[in-house]
Amino acid sequence: MSSGPGAASAPAPEPHDSPPALDTPASTRPARKSSMFSSLTVRNYRLFFMGQVVSNIGTWMQRIAQDWLVLSLTGSSAAVGITTALQFLPMLLFGLYGGVLVDRLRKRPALLVTQSSMALTAIALAVLTLTGQVQVWHVYVAAFAVGLATVVDNPARQSFVSELVGPGQLQNAVSLNSANFQSARLVGPAVAGILITGVGTGYAFLFNGLSFIAPLTGLLLMRARELHVVERAPRAKGQLREGVRYVTGRPELIWPIVLVGFVGTFAFNFPVYLSAFADDVFHAGAGAYSMFNTLMAVGSVAGALLAARRGTARLRLLIAAALVFGMLEVVAATTPTLWMFALLMVPLGLFGMTVNVTTNTSIQMSTDPAMRGRVMALYMMVFLGGSPVGAPIVGWITDTYGARVGLAAGGAVAALAAAVIGLILARVGNLRLSVGWHRGHPRVRFVPREQQEALAPAA
Repeated sequence: MSSGPGAASAPAPEPHDSPPALDTPASTRPARKSSMFSSLTVRNYRLFFMGQVVSNIGTWMQRIAQDWLVLSLTGSSAAVGITTALQFLPMLLFGLYGGVLVDRLRKRPALLVTQSSMALTAIALAVLTLTGQVQVWHVYVAAFAVGLATVVDNPARQSFVSELVGPGQLQNAVSLNSANFQSARLVGPAVAGILITGVGTGYAFLFNGLSFIAPLTGLLLMRARELHVVERAPRAKGQLREGVRYVTGRPELIWPIVLVGFVGTFAFNFPVYLSAFADDVFHAGAGAYSMFNTLMAVGSVAGALLAARRGTARLRLLIAAALVFGMLEVVAATTPTLWMFALLMVPLGLFGMTVNVTTNTSIQMSTDPAMRGRVMALYMMVFLGGSPVGAPIVGWITDTYGARVGLAAGGAVAALAAAVIGLILARVGNLRLSVGWHRGHPRVRFVPREQQEALAPAA
């Protein structure tokens, strides 16, 4: 790629022995305060964003149609679970190798290949369904094929954002991507339901396949000279081990990933929790389950848009958001009425999205561009792989002890992990907890030990 205007896609990394700062931005250069949609002023990102608007709606439509088709063919919820597992399995098995590959490749051509392969998979499934030839093993193969493409597509899309907008707009762009995906979550399932009941499941697959025309067109129309230059990793032995060592040697990377692992594994299993509350606790059926998901999506969109207004991604915000998220789950588990539980879905979505966006941005801004594919692959492997691993565990707890205990346990794990990791990062960063008053209001923050000792009154 030719050199574009502006600086490289991320600031130079700090030395490995540099402690992370809970009270300072994850980026080493100050981020300017930006408007909520400031990154959309960048032409290349605007093309990327508009393509994803259409494609994400198609993705959510296929998710609903795929599960419904498998259930219709087999009558088995276990078969639906197998389909989901097959789609996540490639990321768990090959995610890190995908990150190594992404660091070697140019991101735009790689995305053209992965997006095209997912489009062809959806169209093939549409043809099989519309002609009445589809069998459940066809869906299994299609789910696994999409998962294989995701191994490269996910880290490539995550790291490509920095090439589109540069470090100054990265926080805003990542937040808008999340808002984009969550907004599609509000539209896609509804459109899929209309198509499935009106004309059949196959047309939902067809819409998804055709929806990839939008992102592919956007990628082709981008101006290569305006992309922010990124150093690609040369082909060499030991790059997978190098990526793991890079992450484990940097506290500002490994501990947020560990935190997301705990949160994703135990607290983000909402299909298990919400379906159990709708059916077993409130006896309200599928309508309540749909309402819970919709309200959570509304909160997620709000959280992503609020994150877009912030100019920085702070580790202290990540810790605080994860702590509040876990505590809100514990509170939700004790609510006596359906309407109180439903209302709590909005702040749960908001703080859950804050955890997601802040982790994503802080990790990207703290990573050397040549390592970003491997680091983001590890992050996505932990984040996406957590739910399938944790689902059987929280499902067993929920079945054995009840939905309230299951949700409370998941929230407690997330809150405890946030508190412990926050203390670890504070210790590594040589910080102390400071409790005081500011303009008549209580203020809790982390400050350098030297600063607190200098401000302490003499004995």
